[in-house]
Amino acid sequence: MCLRAAWVSTASTWATCWPRCSICSAPTPAASGDIMSTAVTRDQASTDQACGRLGAAWEVLRQIPDPEVPVISLCELGIVRDLKEIAGGLEVVLTPTYSGCPATELIQDQVREALAAFGEIDIRVQRAPAWTTDWISASGRDKLKAYGIAPPGPAHPDGVQPIRLVHRASLTRLACPRCGSEQTEKLSAFGSTACKALYRCLSCREPFEHFKPI
Repeated sequence: MCLRAAWVSTASTWATCWPRCSICSAPTPAASGDIMSTAVTRDQASTDQACGRLGAAWEVLRQIPDPEVPVISLCELGIVRDLKEIAGGLEVVLTPTYSGCPATELIQDQVREALAAFGEIDIRVQRAPAWTTDWISASGRDKLKAYGIAPPGPAHPDGVQPIRLVHRASLTRLACPRCGSEQTEKLSAFGSTACKALYRCLSCREPFEHFKPI
């Protein structure tokens, strides 16, 4: 085979190479695979920025204590239902623990003050669905118990209460959050706040409050 024939029958390497290097006359081999763009669109950047702001705002909300039970935060109590971006600031959706709760306005003031750096704070009070103690987080329940408050048991959905055809004494007793004994008795239907009842342990003789399930 002549040299000309060999040159004609050999496939060109330019199809799999980048343009020539500025300091080298030979073609530079191209990397395999598709070329990926690292450019970030404006919409993607805006979305990432919004997610970052919301994440930072949630962190702030997790640090706000409940004014009546300061051992847990508003988020652990379950009254912060949503957080949204709005023009010029944030919208916070709150559900009070019960209608007429005296701490509602104080909680709103706490939220506005804590989130002031995020712009205008619009607080929307959402009363339906009604708050339930089932919304208290697991970490919140652990903190209540460590603080000496018996956490609530599971609440009944839709406010339905079953009719119990058993003697009151046979019902499951409330365990003391201090020593764990179930030998307890109720002293009052109301404790330091309307949402708690006052009990006493018959074993360690210590009084304690119980967060009533609703």
